[in-house]
Amino acid sequence: MTTKKMRLVEKDPWLEPVSQAVTDRYNRFAGRLEHIEKTYGSLRNFASGHQLFGFNYDSVRKGWWYREWAPAARQLYLMGDFNQWAKYNHPLINNGHGIWEIFLKDEDYAHKLVHGSLLKTIVQSQMGEHERIPVYMKRVVQDDNTKDFSGQFWNPKKDYIFKHKTPAIGTNTPLLIYESHIGMAQEKEGVGTYPEFADHILPKIVEAGYNAIQLMAVAEHPYYGSFGYHVSNFFAASSRFGTPEELKAMIDQAHKLGLIVIMDIVHSHTVKNTREGLNLFDGSDDQYTHGGSRGDHPQWDSKLFNYGKDEVLQFLLSNVRYWIEDFRFDGFRFDGVTSMIYFHHGNGVTFDQPEKFFTDGVEYDAITYLQLANTLMHQLNKKAISIAEEVSGMPGLCNPIEDGGIGFDYRLGMGLPDFWIKLLKDQKDEDWNIHEMYHTMTNRHFDIKTIAYAESHDQALVGDKTIAFRLMDKDMYFDMAKKKENLVIDRGTALHKMIRLFTISLGGEGWLNFMGNEFGHPEWIDFPRIGNNWSYQHARRQWSLVEKDYLKYHWLSDFDKAMIQLVKTHNIMLAMPPWLLLADESCKTIVFERNHFVFVFNWHPTISLPDFEIPLKETGDYRVVLSTDDSAFGGFDRIDTKQHYPSYERDKKVYMKIYNVSRSAFVLERIKQ
Repeated sequence: MTTKKMRLVEKDPWLEPVSQAVTDRYNRFAGRLEHIEKTYGSLRNFASGHQLFGFNYDSVRKGWWYREWAPAARQLYLMGDFNQWAKYNHPLINNGHGIWEIFLKDEDYAHKLVHGSLLKTIVQSQMGEHERIPVYMKRVVQDDNTKDFSGQFWNPKKDYIFKHKTPAIGTNTPLLIYESHIGMAQEKEGVGTYPEFADHILPKIVEAGYNAIQLMAVAEHPYYGSFGYHVSNFFAASSRFGTPEELKAMIDQAHKLGLIVIMDIVHSHTVKNTREGLNLFDGSDDQYTHGGSRGDHPQWDSKLFNYGKDEVLQFLLSNVRYWIEDFRFDGFRFDGVTSMIYFHHGNGVTFDQPEKFFTDGVEYDAITYLQLANTLMHQLNKKAISIAEEVSGMPGLCNPIEDGGIGFDYRLGMGLPDFWIKLLKDQKDEDWNIHEMYHTMTNRHFDIKTIAYAESHDQALVGDKTIAFRLMDKDMYFDMAKKKENLVIDRGTALHKMIRLFTISLGGEGWLNFMGNEFGHPEWIDFPRIGNNWSYQHARRQWSLVEKDYLKYHWLSDFDKAMIQLVKTHNIMLAMPPWLLLADESCKTIVFERNHFVFVFNWHPTISLPDFEIPLKETGDYRVVLSTDDSAFGGFDRIDTKQHYPSYERDKKVYMKIYNVSRSAFVLERIKQ
């Protein structure tokens, strides 16, 4: 425990009024960690619940233990294929600590409890008798006919053996994430698989220049259309996409190709379902989640974990360890962090005072859990990456825990896509405020790593629109052939490129793109449901659009590759903060310098100005290294990319003259002598 002022407060005087609260935050973590280490020996030992609960083999006694934590239950039984689904033939015994267990000897069950056997647990409680899936089950499958889910005993003769090490991302290379969903990654109208993703999608991601993938919907979820955010079985890789071994092979192949693999992990809530999930497992409403209304998330129609319980902490931390050790995930994007850390979930709150981050409505136990999760991750893998989906601006989110922080490596720049969508929805092009645009991109602490993005899966869902679809809408269906002229498409493709270049060069130290957005995928995401007659028409990615070089999608894809190559090769995102050189509201022109590269953006829809003077930081000749107006990217070649642009001095200041072309952007590099 400590009484000293935390470094987080020393660095930020705004936090002085809550200095003690920052210290208390650290002390709560330190006290919980001390309790865990004294009771269980280490945090790693504590996070081994999956090696105790569920099905685990005892090599000494030669048989399988099945254990379940269900303190309020009156009796548990195991049933399945192995006993012809006899409900009461295999009762579990309560060991006196709320843990129920049964041992199945090899000599009795070796030919009955076999790989692939289906299983369920009967739980008798104050609620009556119910069939449940074992909580720590590592494989859950759905019956094609009844749509009922069951646990599946998973004991293959050979586990997958990883062949490739995790690739290293250089210290001067930004994290470039390709956000992906296995099921909808294929063009076919159906559910994609892990092998299909490995064979067909991973090479596309590598070719596009990205160095990381972020996988959604990995843990089992009963409703496909939840996008994987209503998890029922936290230790089971979704069987919709294949087997655990196929997922491991896919991750191994990603590593071989130089990609790190991040899992979109959902520890912020759990599905309300009782046949599949955790809810009411032992008959009480406060076993894994909070009891009463505190355990309900009305906006998400889900249940909220009680992070104050040792058993819940063990369950979630074991889940972190399981995915890292058993599947070789290289890190996690933690979903819904804002919802986790406030009782009000961040809804309707203006975070304008330090007390709102540290005392008012703060869920202390959730913050302690996140600190423990980050500690465990980095104990297991020093290079593991943790990303927080957090919108309130929680101070210390990405600071070291010993400084008073929470320990994440990155935060998502969630305000950036919201800004672009609002701008495109509410304002005409000529009314855009370039000062607001620049401020929105750069309004952050540059010592805290941010993942920038212009749009993600959220903007691609039915009810919203991607940037491409918002810009071009129905015209995309008819006029995306390169030979066709259409002013709507011209505007849309130009702004699509500019928005992405502006965001990636200013908005963060890492970048995220949802699959297909880089080439302006034309359709929203709509999972099979009654309203669309259970169609997969919109739950897929149409790669053929970009593969046909006579379509304009090809131009957008090529530009994205060039943009990614620029920021990756020249360390744009990890360089010192940008230096604003010019912001001319009359012609909607912004010029800034970053890592000796000069970025020129003319957002005006019509005004192009020859001999336009811009200030510089360094003298010398410059050349264009990237232009959104290049005909290779669907532009009109109004910017001469072959000539050199000399600087000149006047009144001890450095200037250059350019042709400032409307609705375009280009990047200048100083030619080294």
